Amino acid sequence: MKSLRLIIALLLLGTVIGSNAQVTRRTGNDPRKKDKNSGPVITDRQQSFYEVREPSDADLQWMKVIYREVDLTKGKNAALYYPEMPNEDGENLYFIIMRMLAKNQISAYEYEDEIFNDEHKVDLGEVFYNHGIDYTEAKGSTEKNRIYEFEDADIRANQCLSYYIIEKWEFDTRSNQMKARVEALCPVLHQQDDWSGETGKYPLFWVKLNDIRPYMAQQYVFTDDDNNLARYSLDDFFKLNMYTGDIYKTKNLRNMALKQMYPDNPEAYKHAQDSIEQRLRSFNQDLWVPSLEVLQARAEAEEKARAEAEGELEEGEEGAEQVEGEAGAEEEKTVTRTTKRGSKSKDTKKSSTSKSKSKTKKAKIKERKPKTSTQSVNTGVRSVRNRKK
Repeated sequence: MKSLRLIIALLLLGTVIGSNAQVTRRTGNDPRKKDKNSGPVITDRQQSFYEVREPSDADLQWMKVIYREVDLTKGKNAALYYPEMPNEDGENLYFIIMRMLAKNQISAYEYEDEIFNDEHKVDLGEVFYNHGIDYTEAKGSTEKNRIYEFEDADIRANQCLSYYIIEKWEFDTRSNQMKARVEALCPVLHQQDDWSGETGKYPLFWVKLNDIRPYMAQQYVFTDDDNNLARYSLDDFFKLNMYTGDIYKTKNLRNMALKQMYPDNPEAYKHAQDSIEQRLRSFNQDLWVPSLEVLQARAEAEEKARAEAEGELEEGEEGAEQVEGEAGAEEEKTVTRTTKRGSKSKDTKKSSTSKSKSKTKKAKIKERKPKTSTQSVNTGVRSVRNRKK
């Protein structure tokens, strides 16, 4: 009996020890556990959830590739700059990109080539060295898998004041809609030259937005100074086109930027930017037949513009008549001033008044109406009576 109790106790003790070991194994070696220093861990399933698939050429009817410069010192673009250093609110986009690149979780591509394949990947160590960013190789770094470490202050995030983005405007025949999709972005450092003292722009590399989208979706930002509640993520910021940027290039056969096309004419450069923007905005509207309400609104606007134009013309004619009248009065004054005092001036005045009166009398005589038919009948009767007499 005692041996049976001992056996049961040992079995119970073994099950308890096994369950505790499983718990420690799940909690201690769980790869999904987030480390404070390593950043978020993104699984393949989560990566595929945030990835935006490019439409095939068979589904596209029209496409335009636009290059924009997003200035972080203007408008709502400051959401990409704040916070300047990581704090309780999180970290900005530049820190997210550099941290993921240092851990070799995403890839960067050469800025000049704009080709996103393995042959055009950049070595992050060379980028750090060329721009004077201090770094060290982390533990576990190999020749094939380079891993770097850096201090937050060493990457000088306050110098990243703008981004270049590649924006694709596509008309999809499946949805019959015009959409703007950001394909890649490039951090641009604004550094001051030691010799000239002038501030220059230094693009670093291209990063595909689909690669960093899962990490951006976990960082929320506020886009309004009046409302400090972070309602949108960095992924929403680009997906909803909440940024503002100036067009500096469009994909063309010569691969030239707008400043290369208009080097010495800032007005033509600005006009080219506005015309490209206007064509992009109006392209989707021109594809569809306008509704009756839109046509009525257009007609009302045209009538209003026409009425305003006619009113301006009438005001201009009245002003011209007033000017002519004033000119005639001045001429009369000059004539009366040049005449001598005496009878001649009076005679001229009288003659002018008599001429004016005679003209008015003649005009009145001309305006007399012809005799009516009743007068003609009466004259006929009178002539008959006179003959009888």
